[in-house]
Amino acid sequence: MSTPVPVPSPLPWIPGLADWDRADLELVIGNQRFPGPGLKPRRLVLHEAATGSARLEGNTLHLAVAPEDAEWALALASAFARPDRPAAADPASCDLLKLAARVGASPTSVLIEGPTGTGKEGLARLVHQSSPRRDGPLVAVNCAALAEQMVEATLFGHERGAFTGAHAASPGLIRSADGGTLFLDEVAELPLAAQAKLLRVLQEREVLAVGATRPVKVDVRIIAAGNRDLAADVAAGRFRADLYWRLAVFPLRTTPLAERPADIMVIAAHWLLGRAGGDGLVPWLTPCARARLNAHAWPGNVRELGNVLDRALVLCDGPDISARHLLIDTRAPVETSSIGLPLPGQMRLAEQESIARALATSASRRDAARRLGISERTLRYKLAAQRGSGRDAATMVQ
Repeated sequence: MSTPVPVPSPLPWIPGLADWDRADLELVIGNQRFPGPGLKPRRLVLHEAATGSARLEGNTLHLAVAPEDAEWALALASAFARPDRPAAADPASCDLLKLAARVGASPTSVLIEGPTGTGKEGLARLVHQSSPRRDGPLVAVNCAALAEQMVEATLFGHERGAFTGAHAASPGLIRSADGGTLFLDEVAELPLAAQAKLLRVLQEREVLAVGATRPVKVDVRIIAAGNRDLAADVAAGRFRADLYWRLAVFPLRTTPLAERPADIMVIAAHWLLGRAGGDGLVPWLTPCARARLNAHAWPGNVRELGNVLDRALVLCDGPDISARHLLIDTRAPVETSSIGLPLPGQMRLAEQESIARALATSASRRDAARRLGISERTLRYKLAAQRGSGRDAATMVQ
């Protein structure tokens, strides 16, 4: 058996490596192995080079590291070491992941709030994987995508003949998550009637299917998420206060990517590791590309970053991604004067402008609704209200 050998400190061409947590990796530097205690599921092979590159061979990642590539090499190594864990390097993000893992060990309900595209589903998966239910199912439901007339039947199940077209009984998504976790994304989009039935699930641990006369016991943990202020929806009467307090036993909040710039590189590394080609070559961000990514504010958060990287993969001819391959939308928002309007009028105008921009830059109305963080049904209502007031969002785009 190999004797663990401490990593040399400092390692001139990868500053920070000696302090890096490599608990899940066997490290090879040149021809020298640093296995560490216990069996390691993955191996990281490093060697110094004039130009950087990465190659994935099964459970081994080979990194050729140039002096200017140290930060990117550590980002790739971190993403490789823990592929099933959300990517994070910012201290606040790391603290949030630790808290989510700690919450996972308890049976409490969790409410995750934060802007669209900030990793709420990844955080929910971490809570599930850290819980005693990790071997049970994790059923993820986008509440905004549920057909309005089928919400209750889809979630709570239905009996045969309960409604037209119900040719067979269905257990519903909640019972499908029995013994595991149900993740309700965009929970604010649930109709009030469905909210009342969900409250009963949380209180009584039982589900009454549509058309059934007797409830069925269910053992499920619920994690809810949303990009709206759920407490404000409670105050406005759009969400039940009693359900809110049942869901928000332990609240977690994600933050915009612009507030945690240290996460940009590790998220990019996680994304590109999953895009390795058939030859094992991992797309490699050149220093100029990394500088450009770090300089952008990312108003679309992680989703925007992923879109930019996927575009770059289409444009680059080999594994190297340079700044010229990064197509970043830097268009300024459309400005319309609101001087003289009272506050409610300014808020309506800001909403109309946001809807107009989304419609103008999206392939479909559904895509526009997704980018706005609302359901397609809510977008239809808002457009109808604007037409009723004589302001069609589509006409506002110059």
